[in-house]
Amino acid sequence: MISSALVTFAAVARAGSFNKAAEELKISPPAVQKQINLLEGQLGLRLFIRTHRGLRLTEAGASLERDASRLLDYAQEAVARARLAEEQREYLLRLGTSPMTPSQFLLKLWPKVHQLNPKLQVQLVPFENTPENAVHILENLGQDIDLVAGYSDQGQQALYSKTRFRQLTWEPLRCAVASTHPLAAKKRLTLEALYGQRLYVLRRNSTVFDDLRRELTEHHPAIELVDFPFYDMKIFNRCVAEQAVLVTIDPWSSVHPLLKTLPVDWDYTIPYGILYSPRPSKGVREFLEALDQIEEAGNGLQP
Repeated sequence: MISSALVTFAAVARAGSFNKAAEELKISPPAVQKQINLLEGQLGLRLFIRTHRGLRLTEAGASLERDASRLLDYAQEAVARARLAEEQREYLLRLGTSPMTPSQFLLKLWPKVHQLNPKLQVQLVPFENTPENAVHILENLGQDIDLVAGYSDQGQQALYSKTRFRQLTWEPLRCAVASTHPLAAKKRLTLEALYGQRLYVLRRNSTVFDDLRRELTEHHPAIELVDFPFYDMKIFNRCVAEQAVLVTIDPWSSVHPLLKTLPVDWDYTIPYGILYSPRPSKGVREFLEALDQIEEAGNGLQP
């Protein structure tokens, strides 16, 4: 960052001789003398008066020595600041957020994590939750986004093949209905309450949803099942507009202000947690270690 000749000059000015400066710099005296000669030639200035008793700074040399000392100190401070910035970046967790990947779920865990590792920091990175964006983000975790909250589905390995998953909870499948829907007055739904209702269920090849669809098709044919391809705002808006029912989970209960999420008399759950890169950053690794410590301590990961 700073010219080696300037470092050598400062050492010679302090030591008053080429030999002593060479000892300090751990190079040979001729190498020290050569650097000073080159520096004087480049600057067109005589920096030292050479005598049989040693070296004395000229007026130009004394002026340069004062400024060189400040420059070297500033350079050291600049490098220290750069290293600190790099260290802080290593511990920065970039958390992708969208209506379908809410940050509140993870951030509620933050006091426990921060207590274990105060170096870790969080930066929220909003993104639009479209099928194309979802694929791009999951395939490139660690580039612009380090962590995304979501569920893991064994039936969609093509989508999740380039990620790793750290489960935090098992989330029960719920039903969401518009606040103006007759079912919204209930505290809990029975399967019979869904008879005659249009129920939106995630498309086939999604393990837990396929199991649910199979049971409803075989044992509760009075429920009208409608497949949809992807969880986004469109499906939530559609359910409000159509007065339909949507299979959902609690972390999405705040996605749409006009939808009410209700428990149902069934036993379907889905693993919910954090998606991250197979090659996690140092900060992500330490974050995961903190989660392990919280879990091992019996504090639980349910926020």
